[in-house]
Amino acid sequence: MWFKNLRLFCLTQEFNLPVEELEVQLIENAFIPCTSYEKSCIGWVSPLGNTAFPSEDEDNKPMLTHVVGDYIMLCAQKQDRLLPATVVREATDEKVGEIEHRQARKIYRKERREIQDDVFSSLLPRAFTRSARIHAYIAVKEKLLVVDAATAPKAEEFLNLLRDTLGSFPVALPDSKREPGSVMTQWLKNQKATDKFEIHDDCELVNPQDQTNIIRCKSQDLMSDEIQSHLSAGKHVSQLGVLWNSILSCAVDTDLAIKRLRFDVMKEEAESFEEESAAQKFDQEFAVMTLELSSFFKSLFNAFGGLEDPKLKVLPDNRNKEE
Repeated sequence: MWFKNLRLFCLTQEFNLPVEELEVQLIENAFIPCTSYEKSCIGWVSPLGNTAFPSEDEDNKPMLTHVVGDYIMLCAQKQDRLLPATVVREATDEKVGEIEHRQARKIYRKERREIQDDVFSSLLPRAFTRSARIHAYIAVKEKLLVVDAATAPKAEEFLNLLRDTLGSFPVALPDSKREPGSVMTQWLKNQKATDKFEIHDDCELVNPQDQTNIIRCKSQDLMSDEIQSHLSAGKHVSQLGVLWNSILSCAVDTDLAIKRLRFDVMKEEAESFEEESAAQKFDQEFAVMTLELSSFFKSLFNAFGGLEDPKLKVLPDNRNKEE
């Protein structure tokens, strides 16, 4: 189990809930497939998927937590019914045309909306479903929630489910004391990074005066005169590809999101383990990944001057707020 993208949340208080109690609360919010009239649903599944270790309870159900040391792995599964808007619109047009012809009258906006709602309800049970999983782990001692998500909304879905499950889960986005974009811009200008980081071969440069003015460089020599000329013209780094400690590579964003994370060296080492099953392989990989990411985060935060106190910037809980 190797994460590919990281969204980080800082816990604002100690996570002291015993794993046994956490397991009970997760079971109460376990994943149940969408009913015929549900557009989407989300719930907890075993992080190990089909390779799950069986539990010792009466039903022999797989555990919804997977613990290695001070790290607790969780997995949310979301299912959506796929009902394209074009399909609903075409069916609505057909229904409206039929009524107008049969009753010799014009259908206006309010009634059309009602017809569209009825059409949507009738088509929904026949729609295909698509499922996706979001893995994450709680680093208890480091007071971090690490979500394997490429986008903020996807990470927020996981966080909201966790809040629904536990009642509350106060966190804040990591806020570094030095602005990451400025630090990485200086790295590129000096052609040298710090804290075990090396500049890799891709980056995004943005014009601070016009955020739509972006230059994306991929598989290029970032030490070239061309890149330096862009920096001299005032462009700043908004994302930078780096190699850390010669064992993992990634792209660091200015909001401390990590993208395109690769563990090539660690994967090679993990492949040498003589595990007996797929579940044991998952266990080994999780242990190796969390160990290295722990050191990686220390270097990352240190490179940007450390983190501000997360208690000062707790994320609001928007689950029940009306738009």
